[in-house]
Amino acid sequence: MAKKPVSVTIIGCGQMARHHVGQMLSAFPDTVFPVVCEPSAINYAELARLFEEAGLPAPPNEPDLSRLLAVYGSQLDAAFIVTPHAYHYAQAKACLEAGLDVLLEKPMVMTVAEAEGLLAAVQCSGRLLVVAFQGGLSPEVQTAVSLLRSGKLGRILSISGNIWQDWYGLTTGTWRVQPELSGGGFFFDTGAHLLNTVAELAGEPFVEVAAWLNNEDRLVDIIGVVMARLQSGALVTLNACGNTSPSCASDIRVWGTKGMLRTGAWGGFLEVQYDEREGWQPVEVPLVQSQWEQFLRVREGHIPNPSPPDVGLRMAQLWDAIRASAACHGQPVSVPALPAARAAEVEHG
Repeated sequence: MAKKPVSVTIIGCGQMARHHVGQMLSAFPDTVFPVVCEPSAINYAELARLFEEAGLPAPPNEPDLSRLLAVYGSQLDAAFIVTPHAYHYAQAKACLEAGLDVLLEKPMVMTVAEAEGLLAAVQCSGRLLVVAFQGGLSPEVQTAVSLLRSGKLGRILSISGNIWQDWYGLTTGTWRVQPELSGGGFFFDTGAHLLNTVAELAGEPFVEVAAWLNNEDRLVDIIGVVMARLQSGALVTLNACGNTSPSCASDIRVWGTKGMLRTGAWGGFLEVQYDEREGWQPVEVPLVQSQWEQFLRVREGHIPNPSPPDVGLRMAQLWDAIRASAACHGQPVSVPALPAARAAEVEHG
């Protein structure tokens, strides 16, 4: 029996969306695009060119999401949302309530209140929401989490994460440096991958955070440092620099009582060390799967959701605490505890 095509609408057709669509067109012939949603004529024209190059007709554009869902909702199975951060909550909620499964670009939402609202929408609709964090979806980070939970590295004592990019120059004049659209600067954009992956590796709540953010004459943060304490007492340090030489990289290290581990915010590599005389040893991981492929596998029931909406709540909690501490010049801020049932969901994904 032929596989039933999956009908998806792309909401937001900017550069990152076009990157995803290019991969989808080349690797997923069973994915079809009845309509897209993009207010910019320029962005839509660039997206249409991808379809033309693939020998396919470009899908129509309906810039108004409410109208799109009313007219095309019955033809759609899913939505892939790739828009500025400020729009994620309302757009994802509307799609879930319209009966669509959602793949949502990071960060999931802007605040804890939005995260709680989106979790409620998922529960009420019964639909799927996958947050497109490359780290959480990467085999390296998933394998690292399994290693840490197995106890092979012992009890986690400390985690250190660094991420850097020439973000300052790359984002000049874009929505990413407009706080009302971005919700933050480098630490909440590229740095969101660091925050999410470290939280995945930690596997327990943050209870106290101290943070400093430097705007470097912009309206949003460009450089940031965070010190934090986990519920177990393990300590975390995070360093984000968005104004450096042309680059985009990261390094995360976890120290346990029996060994050490290192990986990246996006995965990409994974090494462990149990004895310095043996040095760092690479860890074999499964083959990399694209975000869309994993989304499809979750929809089909082949794998559990590797990046559920609870990761967005955890991320929002951490970011709210970072902003609160930075606003008080690094004064430590306590992270409110989640209800017991929700805390268990976040910890176990």
